[in-house]
Formats: sequence, structure tokens, C-alpha cells
Amino acid sequence: MTVTLVKENLLRIQERIAAAAARAGRDAGEITLIAVSKTHPASAIREAYEAGIRHFGENRVQEWEGKLGGTEGLAATWHLIGHLQSNKAARAAKLFHSVDSVDDVALAQRLDRARSEGGIPGKLRVLIEVRVAEEETKSGMRIEEVTASSKRIAELPQLQLAGLMCIPPFLEDAEEVRPYFRRLRELRDELEGKLNMGLPVLSMGMSHDFEVAIEEGATEVRVGTALFGHREAQPAKQ
Repeated sequence: MTVTLVKENLLRIQERIAAAAARAGRDAGEITLIAVSKTHPASAIREAYEAGIRHFGENRVQEWEGKLGGTEGLAATWHLIGHLQSNKAARAAKLFHSVDSVDDVALAQRLDRARSEGGIPGKLRVLIEVRVAEEETKSGMRIEEVTASSKRIAELPQLQLAGLMCIPPFLEDAEEVRPYFRRLRELRDELEGKLNMGLPVLSMGMSHDFEVAIEEGATEVRVGTALFGHREAQPAKQ
């Protein structure tokens, strides 16, 4: 994948984002594209950066640590979008600008403590990952747990609770995914009232369904395949 190919893919994605935003009466400038760089090498991240992308999503702490040398000097925002094991929370708190997959209070507390003990300036942005479908294989907080847990997470001094994230079931027809995106937006709206605070971020939608997600209110979409092409072989779990 060359910078030219990434640029061409990026232009197509931006056109799709703009069209979806227009259908929803929204400003495309409100929507952040997160390039899902998991399993892609540091060179691919550099190519995407040269093409104009500034937000990148990684799945695993150890994989990202292996790319640090190859991405040094890039003024990008690094998101952890995969499930975070509690024993890697301290490393994640130092390596990422945002952890978009917080799925329980204990994990949030570990992140908060790591930021405090590490003397890291500024708050770590976090999103609560919500399990919008009853799939046992999916991580995420159950819907009925979100209100109580979000109240506790919002009180942690080193974290900035910015919104919600979800990974709905993979369905070939993107229209069938729409109810899950809508449910996350409705849950966010309910939480804003209960917590008396703004939760501006809705991270939802991937390569095959991000247009529907935008129509339902997504402010961040996570796109990998449509940008980089098919991923390389998945590395062994760390």
C-alpha cells in the first residue's frame, strides 16, 4: 500500500462520510475518522499520516509498543480500541491519548491510578464500550450496568469520560445494524441527563457500515479495510 493508494482510498471514504452526513443534515466536519491500524506495520501508519490522517486505532498494547519506533515524531492521536486486560492498564495509560474500550469500573480505576502515579499531565480521554447485543463473544459493559458505572467513572480525577463506543454484530446488510447504533445514541442521550454532563462522543461504525452509523449520530468512525485494504495475518494474542 503506497501513499497514493491510501490517499485515493481516503478520498473515497471522505466522500462517503460527506454524503452520509448530508443525508442526516449534519456537518461532515463533526465526524472524526479513526484509521484502524491494528495488524498493519508502522510504515502503513506513516503512509496514512502523509495522506492526512491524524487519528489511529490500535487493538493491543504490545502490538502498539512494537510500532513506537516506526511512528516516532508523528503528531497523531493514538486510540486504544481493543479489549484492554487489566494487567496492561498501566502501560496503556502512558501510551495512548484515548482508551475507547473501557468496559468496567475496575479497569477505569487502574487507568486513573496509573496516570496519577506516573505523573502524566492532563486527563486521559476514555469511552465506555457498551455491549449493544447479547453476544457472549463481545466485550463491553451491559446496557443495564452503564448508568451506575458511568457515574463512578466520571468521578475519577485523571480521566475524562467523553462518550460511548460499541461494536455491533457484523451483518452484511448495514441497515440491519442501524437499531444498534440508534440504541447507543439513545443511551448516550439518557446518560447526559442522568449525569448532568455532556458526552459528545459516539464511536460507532466500521468500513462496511459507517454511513449508517453517521446517519444515527456517530461522531467517530473506525475504518481499516476500506483505507488500508485487507489486514495482514493476525498476530498471536499477547
